[in-house]
Amino acid sequence: MDPFQHMHDWKNNLDQFFGGNFWDDFEHMIKPPIPAVNMYELDNEIIVYVNLPGIKDRKQVKVFVNYDVLELKGTLFPVQQSGKLIKQEILQGEFSRQIDLPFPVREDRITAGLKQGLMTIHLHRLVNDKRKKHAVDIEEFEE
Repeated sequence: MDPFQHMHDWKNNLDQFFGGNFWDDFEHMIKPPIPAVNMYELDNEIIVYVNLPGIKDRKQVKVFVNYDVLELKGTLFPVQQSGKLIKQEILQGEFSRQIDLPFPVREDRITAGLKQGLMTIHLHRLVNDKRKKHAVDIEEFEE
C-alpha cells in the first residue's frame, strides 16, 4: 500500500474543487518525486544523475526520451521488514517520472550508465539539420 495514497486522494479532490492543477506547486510537500535527480546543463549537453538506491541491475530501470522529455520507470525494492513499522521515509515500489528537459535532445546520442545505485544519463542537444537559408524578397515601397 502506498503510504501517500490518502494524501493523493485529498489533493485530487482539492484540484477538482479549485479547478485545474491547483496543488502542483505543492507536490513535493505531499510526496517527494522519486527517483531523485540532479540535472546539469552545459552548452549543448545535459547530464542527469538519478538516485536509485538498491538498484543493481540495469534491467530494473527503463529510460525513455521523447524530444524534450525524459521518462524514468522502474521499481524500488522494499527494505527487509521485521517488526512493526513506526516511521517510513525510504520510498519503495513502482515509480514513473517524467522530467522536462531545457531543450530537445538527439535520440541517437544518449548514453546511460549505472554504478552503485547512481545512474548517469548523458544527452546532447538536437540541432535541426533541416534549416536552410531562405532569401526574403524585399519590396520597394513608393514614397
